[in-house]
Amino acid sequence: MMRVNGRWKRWLAAGVLLAAPALAWAQSADPHRWQLNMGRGVTASSQNAYDAHMIALWVCVGIGILVFGAMGVAMFKFRKSKGAVAAQFSHNTTAEVIWTVIPVLILLAMVWPATAKLIAMYDTRDAEMTVKVTGYQWMWKYEYLGEDVAFTSRLDRESDRIRQSGERPSHDANPHYLLEVDNRLVLPVDTKVRFVITADDVIHSWWVPALGWKQDAIPGLINEAWTEIKVPGVYRGQCAELCGKDHGFMPIVVEALPKEEFARWLAAKKPAPAAEPAPAAEVPAAEAAPEAATETGAGQG
Repeated sequence: MMRVNGRWKRWLAAGVLLAAPALAWAQSADPHRWQLNMGRGVTASSQNAYDAHMIALWVCVGIGILVFGAMGVAMFKFRKSKGAVAAQFSHNTTAEVIWTVIPVLILLAMVWPATAKLIAMYDTRDAEMTVKVTGYQWMWKYEYLGEDVAFTSRLDRESDRIRQSGERPSHDANPHYLLEVDNRLVLPVDTKVRFVITADDVIHSWWVPALGWKQDAIPGLINEAWTEIKVPGVYRGQCAELCGKDHGFMPIVVEALPKEEFARWLAAKKPAPAAEPAPAAEVPAAEAAPEAATETGAGQG
């Protein structure tokens, strides 16, 4: 018995060691190498998705423990070598009702909060600002509606140079290879931002994992989404819909700034106001009177 307990302790310790990195990585915004669990993200939508994922995960873990635990007990305790005799089952209405009703209740308990959060993810009302996102082969255009600010965002020149030269990038020298852009989408934190998303040529998909959602960009259609970033930082994503030969070179970079910094950035991006023409010089009345009198006398002569 002591040998069995020791073995189980070793397996438990190994499980804790494996789960610890997954739980740590789940706290971060961006995906990591060998990540085992879903990330929390930095928005309300991503937190809702994470919570729904964890509820479903633990429900499945509990069901798995019960089912496989019962199987293990049946296989080892009631095996033929111990003299167990197979039971003869007959129809049992009570048992059938129980194993039908319980799963239905479990599904309802999971569906109710998931549906409520899903509806909230598409509620773009009361947004404080709107950004229009247009997908092109192979770049993104961002327009801050009502602010007269618009620009395109594409793969940065260094990543483009490396991919076309055949040079082998390294993580130390190029930590954001193929995930950096020339112009980042800058957003304020603690602000509900509405997105209207479309495309100009083929279907694209705008996706930043830390924001907790992705939305297809379809020519001729306008899709909506919203986000409210809680933590300042830089969050990276990619086009998530196969859109042509350079689909893999359409990164997305979102930079979240405190509201004051964002206001300064937005003001600097706005075009300078056009210079107004100088008003015509006014002639003093005292000087204009003699000129009028001279013109009158000349006319009479």
